[in-house]
Amino acid sequence: MQFTKIFSAFAGAVSHATGRPITFALAVGTVLVWGITGPLFHYSDTWQLVINTGTTIITFLQVFLIQNTQNRDGAALQTKLDELIRTSHAQNRYIGIENLTEEELEELRHRCEDRARRITDAERAGDEAKRKTNRKAAKAAADAVR
Repeated sequence: MQFTKIFSAFAGAVSHATGRPITFALAVGTVLVWGITGPLFHYSDTWQLVINTGTTIITFLQVFLIQNTQNRDGAALQTKLDELIRTSHAQNRYIGIENLTEEELEELRHRCEDRARRITDAERAGDEAKRKTNRKAAKAAADAVR
């Protein structure tokens, strides 16, 4: 458990640091220095190996750190959404849908879209009825004034 907390804190700190503009500028600076030193090292295989090895190692490790951070962020977001669903008038059956298969999620999405479309159509019909009623009331009020 302790290792997990330490790793999560480390992954979060590294992800935060690597997403900053200064880190990008340092990476660009490193590549520029490497490129400029090419003639000095006669563009040797060792010179090329330095940048290839460095970028490969950094990329390999960064993937795990970013994945850890995204997993935690996704889980936290899902938990917040589940709590909002649970405490609202939304349907509790949506809690935990992230564990459904791709096909089940697609079917659920289609049902939600259909329900939203039906509600929108009903709202439009209700709005049109209100407009007609308001026009009739306005006409009746105008006629009563005359």
